[in-house]
Amino acid sequence: MSSTSPDSADGSALHRINPVELSPPRGFSHAVTAAGSRLVFLAGQTALDGDGRIAAHTLPGQFRTALTNLLAALAACGGAPEQLARVTVYTTDVPAYRAHATELGRIWRELAGRDYPAMAVIGAVRLWDEAAHIELDGIAVLP
Repeated sequence: MSSTSPDSADGSALHRINPVELSPPRGFSHAVTAAGSRLVFLAGQTALDGDGRIAAHTLPGQFRTALTNLLAALAACGGAPEQLARVTVYTTDVPAYRAHATELGRIWRELAGRDYPAMAVIGAVRLWDEAAHIELDGIAVLP
């Protein structure tokens, strides 16, 4: 048995599916389906500012900037946060990510709302930008 949440208010074809036999999702959806839409593949975004410098040095600060950058790329394609179907978080410090999870959740809700995509957090030895502690990439589905 599954719990589905169609996003019919905005006319999109995204449906978030959270099977009851899996642990309750907190800050993500277990699966997101899409039909009859346009896919947008979003490149990895770190906390780089417009001049190409890391704009924050704490993990929450970098998460905020990276998410802002990801959402800016999505907006440039005509998309909105609720159209994110998948986001992957890469971090050089998984324990710090877990320690800041509550704050990161608040930042997500502030910037992207309460529609959570399918998500994964992956530990990485280092990221392309050496001063970066976090990178986000994603896939969005636009009508």
